Amino acid sequence: MAQVSKYPLSKAVETECFDFLYSTIQSLHDRGEIKEFLDDFLSPVEQIMLAKRLAIALLLGRGYSYETIRKVLRVTPPTIAMVNLSLKYRGKGYRKVVEKVFREEKIADFWQKVDDVIGDLIPPKSKNWSYWRKERWQRKMKRQKSL
Repeated sequence: MAQVSKYPLSKAVETECFDFLYSTIQSLHDRGEIKEFLDDFLSPVEQIMLAKRLAIALLLGRGYSYETIRKVLRVTPPTIAMVNLSLKYRGKGYRKVVEKVFREEKIADFWQKVDDVIGDLIPPKSKNWSYWRKERWQRKMKRQKSL
């Protein structure tokens, strides 16, 4: 666990430091920038710790058991419990992120279904009918296998 200095900052300086941190994170736009920043900013262990906590929140949101999460992510039950408490009772941060991920997945599923329906009705531009029929048949078989 990281050590916190025994010499506390004044509230004004602390507020400025956090404001700068938040605006720095907010200014990162692509995956490469974020990775470079986190590689310099956090140790590999800290990065893994944060990634596991986020994964725990997502798995809890999907209804996985503590035992499954423990085995898959190789984390302790107290770690899972801490994330679960934060997810359910303490803050809104985990909850917002988990809900956003689930919303984006539902939107992606929705557009995939719309695309499938349109693909079944109208052949894509610059494709011949036989190619379209073959694709349509393959999508139909894929959907039947997934049910």
